[in-house]
This record gives sequence, C-alpha cells and structure tokens, in this order.
Amino acid sequence: MEIRVKCGCGEEECSEWTIVELQGVVETQSSFQGSVQNLEIGRLCHSDSSQETYTFTVGYHELTGSKVTLKKPLLVLKKLQKCTDGSSEKETELEVVGIIRSKILFKTRPKPLFSGTS
Repeated sequence: MEIRVKCGCGEEECSEWTIVELQGVVETQSSFQGSVQNLEIGRLCHSDSSQETYTFTVGYHELTGSKVTLKKPLLVLKKLQKCTDGSSEKETELEVVGIIRSKILFKTRPKPLFSGTS
C-alpha cells in the first residue's frame, strides 16, 4: 500500500510546533464530564530573560521548565482519505501540518502558590 506525503505549505515554511512535556499525570476533576479536547488546563508564560525558561501555572501550582532542541525533528501529519476515479477504494494521503523541532520540558516538582491573605 502506498501512502503519499505532501506538504501543503507551498513556498512558505511549515508552521513550527513545540511539545510541552510534563512529568506525572494531569487529572480532571470528577465533576468534569466533557471531552479533554480544547480543555484549558493552565497558563504557559515565557520569561523575558535571554534564557529559554518558561513557567506553567496549573491551579495553585507553578512549574518551571526550559526549551530543549529535539535530536530529530518530528512531523505533524493529517490523514486524508480520497476516492479514486472509477473505484470504490479510498486512497490514503498524509498532509504535513507542521514541524516539531523543540520541546518545553518541565522536570521539577511544582512550586505551590499561596494567596496573600492570612
């Protein structure tokens, strides 16, 4: 079976994606009954310093991470099904949506955030 890979970017460069890697498990509350797709779990901020450091705030916890370059880049692909002319068989084609060259790695324990009220 032949699967064609095409880049829909044309003359432009493919969009750059980044992986956010967390250690541990992200759990939703038991009252949450929906899909986790498009679920906002926190706020990701880039520091103003020259270093590639990031903070990720989830509820009352703050994680500090750094940007790491991947040894081998990854492709983000979209699977397309096309009908061939005069045939009932579908042809599979993969379209390149983006390229992942780096990840933001959070490998330390979260720092608890406390409110200023006493």
